[in-house]
Amino acid sequence: MSENLSQQKRILIAVVLSFLFFVIYDYFFIPKIPVEQNATQAEQNNSAPQANVNINTQAPKPELSINQKAEIAVVKSEHFEAHIDSLGRIAKFYLSDKKYKDENGKSINLVDTSLSPLPLEIRFADTKINQEAFNTPYTTSQKTVNISDENTTLILTQNLNDLVITKKITFYKYGNYDLEINLNKDTPYFITPGYRPNIAVDSYTVHGVLILDKADKITMLEDGDVENDESFSNVTLMAASDRYYSAFFYNFNNQLNAVVTKDKHENSIVFASANNTFKASGYIGSKEHDVLRSIDPRLDDVIEYGWFTFIAKPMFEFLNFLHGYMGNWGWAIVIMTLIVRIILFPLTYKSMISMNKLKDLAPKMKEIRERYKGDPQKMNLHMMELYKKHGANPMSGCLPILIQIPIFFAIYRVLLNAIELKAAPWAFWITDLSVMDPWFILPIFMGLTMFIQQLITPMAIQDPMQEKIMKFLPLIFTFFFLTFPAGLTLYWCINNICSLIQQIIVNKLFKNHKKEEIAKHEHRS
Repeated sequence: MSENLSQQKRILIAVVLSFLFFVIYDYFFIPKIPVEQNATQAEQNNSAPQANVNINTQAPKPELSINQKAEIAVVKSEHFEAHIDSLGRIAKFYLSDKKYKDENGKSINLVDTSLSPLPLEIRFADTKINQEAFNTPYTTSQKTVNISDENTTLILTQNLNDLVITKKITFYKYGNYDLEINLNKDTPYFITPGYRPNIAVDSYTVHGVLILDKADKITMLEDGDVENDESFSNVTLMAASDRYYSAFFYNFNNQLNAVVTKDKHENSIVFASANNTFKASGYIGSKEHDVLRSIDPRLDDVIEYGWFTFIAKPMFEFLNFLHGYMGNWGWAIVIMTLIVRIILFPLTYKSMISMNKLKDLAPKMKEIRERYKGDPQKMNLHMMELYKKHGANPMSGCLPILIQIPIFFAIYRVLLNAIELKAAPWAFWITDLSVMDPWFILPIFMGLTMFIQQLITPMAIQDPMQEKIMKFLPLIFTFFFLTFPAGLTLYWCINNICSLIQQIIVNKLFKNHKKEEIAKHEHRS
């Protein structure tokens, strides 16, 4: 057995892999943004495409002779309120449900007019036509649309000399709509579901574009990923999303053509391209599972969890199932964590037993290292004999940890991205599982349980530097969890409590086993 598989190395590997969950991954792969609801990340820009597949969002904007802020129609339902501006775009989109109120009690607006493009904005490939389009107001078939009424279709018309554009939009109660665009003659143009919703709930919000094609292949283009304009054909869904909200087009019957470009701040923007008639359905709103599924079950793909999506999706289904019975997301997290720990107990047990054995062997391992420090081959040979004689194997403790990591990381992503936790209370002082613990009780308790577990966990560490790292680990974890969502911290607390109880049980079983072995040995003597 190689020296690289020693107890010290194994512990360091476990520590590094643990940090991967929420330090290395978040720091290097998730863009950090200021916590502001109306951050101006990109200037208003109405530049036209310069070619059929090249949308130049960094060119100078055209001179405007109309008031873009003028509103020509308002659409209302029990769940949202949309305002249509003079260029036929959705200029404001408010979520009316109580859970989407901000700290001042005002409805969240998912469309920021300081960011471009706005939902349903059309840009023409012909620069001259595009200039005219941004200086010519639309007319509307009606100024007010109530979803509760029979007539929920809004018809917008724009006359550009010899070109007439007609937008027919039928709205539904959850913020979804059917869109049909017709031109009186073929003219290449691009239309967008809009710039991603600009609601930054915390520094862990992920922004970007998701493309789903007819083969169910998902392509993610996060902000900063787009080098040059990228074209996609046979697209069934194109979405601009952040952690909780999304704006997208979809058509599962007749596939769309999409172009992903970027603005001067490296933010990803998606357009659909067409020459005349364009038909698709669209949506603006939260990425809430039940809402998306009520519109179309296939829209679940908008919710993407990264590398471990294949584990995270069923994990959310299980969590949602528990919530259906318990009616409380916090207790559902507790029960889910307990069940997962019970299922993984055989692996955890094997790892803990291995650590106990290696701790007992630590003095003999040290003796072998010192005796054969000038001869690595003999040292490794005697180490192998020692492991074999006592039934110990460093890898038997490391592999169970490796197997569990995808599961724990998937749960981490689920709890970080589930908008269902927004404004969802657990108990006592936790009134919103999607934001940090206001009193820091959960993260401090988590650090405390981690520290206690560290005290009772057998360690064979002999290197002073490694020992210091392990001692500071609970403090470091507590620091990082201070601003994490309460739902995620609750999961980690319950997970630590389970580990603590399991460690106590294993230590007792191992101690009893040692007593039996000693008794047998004395009896034989």
